[in-house]
Amino acid sequence: MPGRRRHRPSPLTTALTGIALLLAAGPACTPAPSAPEPAPPRAPAEAPAQAAPAESPFWVDPKSDAARQVAAWEALGRNADAQLLRRISERPMALWVPGGDPGPEIRRAARSAAAAGRTLVLTAYNIPHRDCGQHSAGGAADAVAYRKWIGAFADGVGAARAVVILEPDAVPHVVDGCTRADRHEERLRLLAEAVTRLKKNRNTKVYLDAGNPAWIPDPAKLVEPLRRAGLDRADGFSLNVSNFQPDAAARAYGAALSKAAHGKHFVLDTSRNGAGPLAGHGQEAWCNPPGRALGVPPTDRTGDPLVDAYLWIKRPGESDGPCRGGPSAGTWWPDYALGLARRAKE
Repeated sequence: MPGRRRHRPSPLTTALTGIALLLAAGPACTPAPSAPEPAPPRAPAEAPAQAAPAESPFWVDPKSDAARQVAAWEALGRNADAQLLRRISERPMALWVPGGDPGPEIRRAARSAAAAGRTLVLTAYNIPHRDCGQHSAGGAADAVAYRKWIGAFADGVGAARAVVILEPDAVPHVVDGCTRADRHEERLRLLAEAVTRLKKNRNTKVYLDAGNPAWIPDPAKLVEPLRRAGLDRADGFSLNVSNFQPDAAARAYGAALSKAAHGKHFVLDTSRNGAGPLAGHGQEAWCNPPGRALGVPPTDRTGDPLVDAYLWIKRPGESDGPCRGGPSAGTWWPDYALGLARRAKE
């Protein structure tokens, strides 16, 4: 699950040079003085869907790790910490769907979202040769397996209202050369096929991931790979997945990319960018950086005609990988989650 750069999990044109100078972090995947606590017990299957904030149309998962942690801490009398963690547990987060059969978990989420009258946010994360062998390495065994998996993913979504973030890092890794050149054509073809399959669902919106402004400094380099990956048929692109770039920098970068891509809209991951990026480069900047904070809560009221939504795509509190005392990528880390919540401005 989520772990590198970004993104993922998880690093501008001349016009954006001033902003680029402010961006200290490189590509990211997802403080850590204390050891991680054991994951809280599973919530009962009958747990009711939580109400999302009034300003958000997106689904809140009543069975998230954060929700279970709140219940566990309340049972232990850690009421102050539990209350802080509600800043995460009571807000919508993307459901990451890596390998295996995606159907049961997506259908479970779709039923819960329908009961709450909300829109699912899902992250498809199973492209072959994922994450260049780093913390979130893995993915489908080959193209045949991926086609079968994305078909099952789309079938699971069905008629549900859904936003799908398609394959964080997959296109940027083609651009930065991390993915081997002999795999580029297949990857872009698989992404294009995935867009086509997902868009057969009448209520599904698809956003191809495009990294973050500190990763591929010139957004023009992404335009042709995104086009070959199906951007024309998608609803837009996603930025800042699992990274920490400030909203203003990400919006400016997105606007430049949008202009070069015939006006395509985009969504921003604001899950952990409330304090901006940590100064530094490489893993030190993107892997469980200390002192970070939750960003703008998820909403489709962005005040920017190009930005369709601010989303929490990276699930706050899930580790970027085994660095700074963290558990493996995508594993719930309550101490880190609490720090993000404690430093949040909202």
